[in-house]
Amino acid sequence: MVIRKGEAWERPAAGPPEWTSHGTDAELAAAVRGRPGTRVGLDPARGCDLARALGLQPTGGAGPREAPAHDLAVDALRVVVGDDRELFGVNLLALGTAPDRLSWWSRRASVTVSVDGRVVHEGTASSVVVASGQYLRGTDVVPRGHPGDGRLEVQVYAPRRGEAHEVRRRLAVGTHLPNPRIHQTSGTTVEVVTARTWPIELDGIPVPGASRIRITVIPAHFVVVV
Repeated sequence: MVIRKGEAWERPAAGPPEWTSHGTDAELAAAVRGRPGTRVGLDPARGCDLARALGLQPTGGAGPREAPAHDLAVDALRVVVGDDRELFGVNLLALGTAPDRLSWWSRRASVTVSVDGRVVHEGTASSVVVASGQYLRGTDVVPRGHPGDGRLEVQVYAPRRGEAHEVRRRLAVGTHLPNPRIHQTSGTTVEVVTARTWPIELDGIPVPGASRIRITVIPAHFVVVV
C-alpha cells in the first residue's frame, strides 16, 4: 500500500515479524529480495541508514524490543545496470562520487538524467543520487526522502570545484539544500546515461560501474514491524 498525503503510514501490527534482520542496508536488501510482502523486524547493525530513517537504533544485543505495535510498508529499488545486470536495494543509490565524499578533485562526467521519461538534466555532473530513503552513512543527504511513499527522490550534483567542501560539510543536517547546483526532482523510474563508465554505490556497497543505469521503485515491497 502506497501512502498518500495526509494519510498515516503505519498500520496496526499484524502480529510478530516473520524474522528479524540484524544487519546493514545491503544485508537487509539481500534478505528481502524475492520475498514481496515479507514482514521483518529490524535490530540493525550500526550504519544501517534505512533503520535511521525509521527511527530505529541498534540494541547492541541488549535483547528484544517491546512488543510490535505497527507495520510500516517499505519501498525497494530495482536497478538494471547496462542491458541486463539486475540489482536490488532498499535505501539509496549513488553514481559518480557519493555526495559525502565530494572534493575539489572529484571527476565529472557528461550525463543525461531522465525521470519518468522526461529529461531533467543534460550536462556535466559529479554525482547522481536516487533514493527511497533519506540517509547516507548517517548524513541527511535526502531530507525529503520517505521509505514508504512509492517514489524515488533524485538529486544531480554539479557544484563548482570550490564549492564541494561546503556541500559536504552541510550534508550532516540536510542544509546543503536548496542549492542551484543540486537539481532535485522525484518520480518512479529514473534512467541515467553517461559518456563514460561511472562508479556505482548501492546501499553503501560499491558495485561494478556502468554508463547506463535504470532504477525503478517497487512500492511497499516489504513490511518492517516496529
